[in-house]
Amino acid sequence: MKDRVLHAPDCLERLPAIDDALYVIGGKWKLRIIIALSDGNKRFNELQRLLKGISARVLSNELKDLEQNGFLKRIVYAEASPPLVEYERTEYADTLKQVVMSLHEWGAMHKKNIMQRSKEEMVTNDKG
Repeated sequence: MKDRVLHAPDCLERLPAIDDALYVIGGKWKLRIIIALSDGNKRFNELQRLLKGISARVLSNELKDLEQNGFLKRIVYAEASPPLVEYERTEYADTLKQVVMSLHEWGAMHKKNIMQRSKEEMVTNDKG
């Protein structure tokens, strides 16, 4: 039990940094937007098509937040008519790689756990 990661005093000290991280990348869309840009620059409409269900207003707000926090860059090609705008991930966005991988692993493990529990409950209910 000594090597448990989550000790109450340590957890409480870590909460402010965790709150900051969740504020910056939390929500339904922010990580999805960052991931959608992982294979190259995208225009607004491309992102909206990729991220099924996001409204133009929400996408616009999320892009502004991500730009303000240094995760993406808005590139305007003024010489085009009308001006062309693309969004590009920054190197800073790459610092989230371990976070995304950990979330992926945990999500897969959690889904497996829930599915197993559901199967066990079905077996128990069938016997009862």
